[in-house]
Amino acid sequence: MTATPPLPKDRPNETFVVNEKNDAYSTATALAAFNNPPPPTYELGPGDKLSITFWRRPELSGEHVVGPDGYISLPVAGPIKLGSLGREEAHQAVTQAFARFYETPLISIEVTDYVSNRILILGRVTNPGALQFTNPPTLLEAITLAGGLPVGGTGAEKATLTRCAVFRGRDRVVWVSLKDLLAGRNLALNLQLRAGDLVYIPDADDQLVYALGQVNGPGAYNLSPEMTLLDIIARAGGLTEDGDPRQITLVRPSENASMTVDLRDLLRPEPQLNVSLSQGDVLYVPSSGLGRVGYLMRQINPVTSFLIFTQTFTGINSD
Repeated sequence: MTATPPLPKDRPNETFVVNEKNDAYSTATALAAFNNPPPPTYELGPGDKLSITFWRRPELSGEHVVGPDGYISLPVAGPIKLGSLGREEAHQAVTQAFARFYETPLISIEVTDYVSNRILILGRVTNPGALQFTNPPTLLEAITLAGGLPVGGTGAEKATLTRCAVFRGRDRVVWVSLKDLLAGRNLALNLQLRAGDLVYIPDADDQLVYALGQVNGPGAYNLSPEMTLLDIIARAGGLTEDGDPRQITLVRPSENASMTVDLRDLLRPEPQLNVSLSQGDVLYVPSSGLGRVGYLMRQINPVTSFLIFTQTFTGINSD
């Protein structure tokens, strides 16, 4: 790989905090903040199947599936967002939607399939992919459900795994020591997972870059030779509808540096803006309309670095 050029040192509106411990894992404070209990009631999500019954109006009754955007489409009332609502809240929302057209509608809602009750586990597990569950599992339970870690056969020479990342939403992540977790030396590492979490277990020698914020596939990605800013945007599936293309930020914790570019300038193209990536680089795309991005940076060691994003301003969506 050719030498990676430095990023600009002027960093308006960004604040960096270097991890003085210089270790590879999240602190006990970060883990405790991440390990908050799940919502007391189940929240509807994409793929959940609902049966809505309208008393004395069978033409309005029917089966519905919550879409990726959290919406369902009701007859007469039209689209309504139920994603992230509990069943009682969903019942109230549907009743209010129909109340615009019918007097005192009597409606019941039943969740017939809890499809969104799942996590995604990727990397060095025997059976990577989506895991369905009735009750949210712990990190150890999720690894077990995915078939455990490889201990023999193809690739066994790289089974000395040391770390594990858990992504939550678009801007929260913690790193856990797998060795301490599996040995039971620290119960705080056995995080309580929540629906939608992404668990990623890389090889010990993987070099990673990260995409966070309003991208379609937030998470960690293997750094490949000559990988550029446009490459990581493409690998992350591009920006969501809520992403601000004018404020695409690339953060390089190893240099305490960052740059913010407009996607239109990248696509013109402006060769000097499409920089090559370095291990530990972080792409962050804020929501539209936000004027600045705040970061809490933790430099893990001179070779590997990572970001734990801390919300330093109001208005950002953590989902």
